[in-house]
Amino acid sequence: MTLFLRVNDALNANPPFRPDETLSLAGSDWLWAVMAVHLLAFLILLIFCFTTPESDRVFHYLFTITLLVGTVSYYAEASDLGWSTVKQIDKLDNGSSRQLFYAKYINWAVAFPSVSLALGLLSNVSWTTIVTNIFVSFLWVVTYLAAAYTTSSYRWGFFTFGTLCWIILAMSTLNESREAASRIGLSRDYMILSTLANFSWVLYPIAFGLSDGGNVIGITGSFIFFGILDILAVPALALLFIILAGKWDYHHLHLAFSEHRYAPEDHGTALPKGSETASPTGNSSTA
Repeated sequence: MTLFLRVNDALNANPPFRPDETLSLAGSDWLWAVMAVHLLAFLILLIFCFTTPESDRVFHYLFTITLLVGTVSYYAEASDLGWSTVKQIDKLDNGSSRQLFYAKYINWAVAFPSVSLALGLLSNVSWTTIVTNIFVSFLWVVTYLAAAYTTSSYRWGFFTFGTLCWIILAMSTLNESREAASRIGLSRDYMILSTLANFSWVLYPIAFGLSDGGNVIGITGSFIFFGILDILAVPALALLFIILAGKWDYHHLHLAFSEHRYAPEDHGTALPKGSETASPTGNSSTA
């Protein structure tokens, strides 16, 4: 039986030697489980990348990279790495400190913009809106990171700016992008995906306020909260995207970025599929 016994030795190999509030062994076990969820979703999407037509892989590629980043981030956190020591905002007098895992902010800096991009591409909203949502979601993460490292009450100023970014992002993805999706007949699928994304997003300010912001819950408790949200925000959303994507017309959505045909007489010039029209003489000509 001992041959199959697996012991989590992460906290012994990488001991949290400075902070007063640290990750527990049970918390590390939970983080390994969340990493496994991200890794499994990554492998599933990677398989679909090889079985899906090349022109229909835009969401596969996007979420595969996002899941890989999440897997690496959770590997670091489960190993008790990717953190620094920050004093408690309400305990500065006695010098109490807490582990701040910046690795999770690196994960969010990739995950939130990726989800914003995926929702924007699906809804066929304008590129100006897509780019704006990407930058707003990235600023949301940066301001929360700044708030986490601020050891005075001024952290709530950063928190307010970050939460404002979330409100802007929610209004865009639930209103403007929904209207754009309805014009191309994808209102139902878009609202399913957008609702799941925004359901997880609305809970991040609460989770931050209780953990890295207000220090109300401990390191392990905060990771349980964030771990559930991260699973909903990327692995669950990514798999749901791929399930629903099976019935989408990527050409109609203008998402068949990779599909080209090459005309020999054009010496290798790439032409989008369907862009050639027959000339009166029977030869192909470019419209």
